Amino acid sequence: MNLARSARRCSKGLFMERHEAISRLKELEGQDLVAIAERFGVTMWKGTKLNKGWAGHVIERYLGLPLNSAQSPNFGSWELKIVPLKRLKNGQIVPKETMAITMIDPVNVLEKPFEESHLLAKLRKIVVCARMFESKEENSSRLVKVGAFNLDYPVIYNRVKADYEEVRDVIKTHGFEALTGRIGKLVQPRTKGPGHGSTSRAFYARKQFVATMLDIPYDR
Repeated sequence: MNLARSARRCSKGLFMERHEAISRLKELEGQDLVAIAERFGVTMWKGTKLNKGWAGHVIERYLGLPLNSAQSPNFGSWELKIVPLKRLKNGQIVPKETMAITMIDPVNVLEKPFEESHLLAKLRKIVVCARMFESKEENSSRLVKVGAFNLDYPVIYNRVKADYEEVRDVIKTHGFEALTGRIGKLVQPRTKGPGHGSTSRAFYARKQFVATMLDIPYDR
């Protein structure tokens, strides 16, 4: 794979469409992002501290885009999410953790049905790049799969809608503070922010939902 040529090709359109981004990112599947980071001069370590956004920076460089300091870089019609995968003892590859989607504004959630929600708008934009987490040393990390939320699956769409409506109902009847991670089958509302006393909350995709976006088995 000629990375320099790919970067030059992609730099012609800094705000490429989501489907085009997915197509081009799929060319990276199976590649070691650590090796690509070295070729593009992406800083992974600052002394003994890991640059947590390094994988996203590799993707940006690959696409020929300027580095974005945001944790979830926004490229116009789509938004990049990097998720780690892990290998179970039986060899199955599954999401290592849940994935933050967007912050919850209780006023907006109460006012907007799912079809007009910020949650759905975000899901329509997300492109998920799943990389294999091998170890804390990050000596290698292969890009396993590129995926997205597919609106063509009514069962998944309706389940996410039901999760959103449950959040609306809890806010309406019990208040914003009553939202907990126990709510929702595919999308859960969880605290987000520094410290255990955080009052902010965000929509998170459960591991099962992340696996669905990536079209990989998840039977845990």
